[in-house]
Order: sequence, then C-alpha cells, then structure tokens
Amino acid sequence: MNNYKRILLKLSGESLAGENELGICNDKILHYCNEIQSIVKQGVQIALVIGGGNIFRGTKNTPNVIEKVQGDHMGMLATVINGLALQSALEKMHIKTRLMSALKIDEIAEPFIRRRAIRHMEKGRVVIFVAGTGRPYFTTDTAAVLRAIEINADLIVKGTRVDGVFSADPEKNKNAKKFDKISFDQVYSQQLSVMDMTAFTLCKENKLPIQIFNVNKSGNLLKLVNGDNIGTVVHI
Repeated sequence: MNNYKRILLKLSGESLAGENELGICNDKILHYCNEIQSIVKQGVQIALVIGGGNIFRGTKNTPNVIEKVQGDHMGMLATVINGLALQSALEKMHIKTRLMSALKIDEIAEPFIRRRAIRHMEKGRVVIFVAGTGRPYFTTDTAAVLRAIEINADLIVKGTRVDGVFSADPEKNKNAKKFDKISFDQVYSQQLSVMDMTAFTLCKENKLPIQIFNVNKSGNLLKLVNGDNIGTVVHI
C-alpha cells in the first residue's frame, strides 16, 4: 500500500557519474529509471529534480575565469543535459515523461507552469524539472524544495549514497549514529548536513517532510513509498 500519492525525488548530478565522478554512466541511469518505474507501476506520482555536478561544479576551481552568475547559468544548463538523459532512458522503458525548464528553451523542454506540471502528474507522467530555479545563487536543493511545494508533494525524497542522516560522516567515522527520525530543530541544533539552509528552511516553514535515503540500493525507493523504515525522515 502506498503511503504517498505524490513525491519529488532529488538526485545529485554526481549520482549519475561513473567512477571518475564526471559524465553520465549508463548503468547509473538505468538503475534510477528502474527505481522510478517500480513506483510508477504502483500509481505513485513522481517528479524529479537533478543537479548538474557531474558536468559542471561551479566556479570554485575557476574563480578568476568564470564569473559566479555565469557559472550558475552553466550549472543550470548542465541539469538540462542530465534531464534529457533521464527522459530518454525513461521513455525507452515506455514511461511517459515531460521535461519542464525554469529557463526558456522551447525546442527542448516545456516552460515550467505549475498547473500544467500538476496536470501532467495527474495523468501519470513523470515530470523532470530542470534549470534549477532559473536564477543564480540558488542550489538545486532549493529548486527541488520549491517545486515540491508548488506541486503539493506529500514528501521530498533526497537520494544519496549513504543510508540516511548520521551524527557524523559515516564514510569517515564508523561510530556515526544513524537517525531513523529527526526533527528540523534537532538538525539545526546539531548542525547536521541535510540540505543547504535556504532549502531546509523552506521545508520547515511549509511543513514539508524530507526523507534522506540510499538511492543506490535496489528496491529502496519502492520500500520507502510503501512505508518501510528506509533512511531518515526529517519532520516538524
């Protein structure tokens, strides 16, 4: 039984990359599409927001060459490339999708219109939101939360390579404690890493729960929407 009618899945751009953490890995794309297909078959409405870090990682390494605003625009275009890859792979699996962009690129994607996005989802289409918010200085985490609120999602799901939220980095500290549930205020007070502060505050103010889980484990997304104890739920 599905616990959620409509969710938004946030994936990082790096999650699509291969071992060198750049480009697009065929096996990774297929894995995520299989995960998405499993919940579409159960009637769950799903939208996606994906980052672009596998293609362009901002201006940290090129501060004297690429200006910040233009760097952010490059990052937005990187998300379009990733969105197109996901759309193509999903459609090869006969899953209807729509690509909706915060930037005007009519030859490639529909413009983001809230009512249209909701209608697509009501018709069972997977909606992929690209180009972030369309504005510099905002992360794709913030874009994901904004879109989730706009489409009235029940939950925002952030796919990572670890099993949830921990008291410390589990990849560096084997004694790190995993939280099954944690409140927004506890995340604040313990300075835990979940999302950037703008995105996190938007979730709290709009009472939108966040579920952090390991998206690389097959079947996790389906278990999550069916109410299994997967990852960490951040709640009011």
